[in-house]
Amino acid sequence: MFWAYVNDMKSWVFYFIAALGAADVLLWLDAGLAVELSSLLYMNALLLIALALFIIWRYRRETAYSRQLVRLEGEAAADWHELLPEAKFKRDEQMNQVLQAAAASMAAQLNELRQQNLIQADYTAAWVHEAKAPLTAIRLLIDSNRSAPGMQRIEAEWLRLFLLVDQQLYISRLSSLEADYAVDSLMLKDVVAPEVRELMAWCREKDLEIELDGLDINVLSDKKWGRFVLRQILSNAVKYSPEGRTIHISARTDSTGHSILRVQDEGPGIPEHDLPRIFDKGFTGGTGRLHNAATGLGLYLAKTVSDKIGITLSADSRTGHGTTMEIAFPLENDFDHIRK
Repeated sequence: MFWAYVNDMKSWVFYFIAALGAADVLLWLDAGLAVELSSLLYMNALLLIALALFIIWRYRRETAYSRQLVRLEGEAAADWHELLPEAKFKRDEQMNQVLQAAAASMAAQLNELRQQNLIQADYTAAWVHEAKAPLTAIRLLIDSNRSAPGMQRIEAEWLRLFLLVDQQLYISRLSSLEADYAVDSLMLKDVVAPEVRELMAWCREKDLEIELDGLDINVLSDKKWGRFVLRQILSNAVKYSPEGRTIHISARTDSTGHSILRVQDEGPGIPEHDLPRIFDKGFTGGTGRLHNAATGLGLYLAKTVSDKIGITLSADSRTGHGTTMEIAFPLENDFDHIRK
C-alpha cells in the first residue's frame, strides 16, 4: 500500500524535486552568491530526507482510513456500514456518506426482494394446497373404481402429478427450512416404508420389485425432510429402471458409526463424466435427455436439503451397470456443527 500511495503522490514528488533543482541552478548561476558545491549537495540531501520523512508521515496519517476499511472488507456482518472507520479528512467523511447511502439502498432493495419472494412463496403454497384438493378427490375415485379398465395406468399418472405438486410445496418451504426442522431418533424402516408405498402404483406399472434389507437401524434426522430426500432418490430409481427389474434398498453402519442408507437400481447408469454434476441445478445428463423426463431438480433439491440438515449424499455408477445412491445420516455430535 505504501508504494501505491507514493505512486499516487508522484506529481507532488516530481514538483518538489523540480523546484529543488531550479533553486540549485539559480544558486549556482547567481554570481552574487558564493555557494560551495558541497554545501549545495548537503542542503539537497537534507531536503530530500525531509521529503521522505514527510511522505512517510502523511502516508500513515492519510491512509489510516483506507487501512481500516480494508480490514473491514473481511467482515461478513450485515451491519458493516455501522462499522465504518472514523473519518479524519473531508474526503473520508464523503466516502463514509457514499458507503452508508449505498448500504441503505442495498438494504431497501434486499427487503423489497424478500417481500416479493415471500409473496411468491405464499402464492405457490396456496396454489399447491388448492391443487391437492382435486388430487385427493381423484385418488378417492381411483380407490373406488380399481376394477375399471386402465385404472392402474391412471393411478400411475396421478402419482407422477402428485409428486410434482408435492415437490413444488417443498420448494416453497425450502427458504424457511431452518425454522421447520426438528431432529428426532427414527427407525429407517419408518422412513423408507411410507415412501415405497407412495411409489407402489408407479412400480406396479413398470413391474418393478423393491427389496428391503437391514432397515432396523435408528438414525438422527428430521422425518419429513429426510423422507423428502429419499423420495427424490427413489423416484429417480423408479423413473430410470427398465421394466421387470429390482430396486435394492439396504442399510448398514460404517466404521465411523454413521448409518448409511443405500438405494441401488438396475437402470442404464450414469456416464463417468456426468457423475460430478448430477447434483447441479438443472443438470439432466445424457440419460435424462434420452428419457425426456428429467427436470434436473430432484437431485439438486435432495442435495440442498441434505446440506442443510447434515445428511451426506454420494453416488456411484457406471454406464450399463445401474446407479447406487448412498445417504449417510449424521451422528449426534455432528449437529453441533450443523446448527452453527
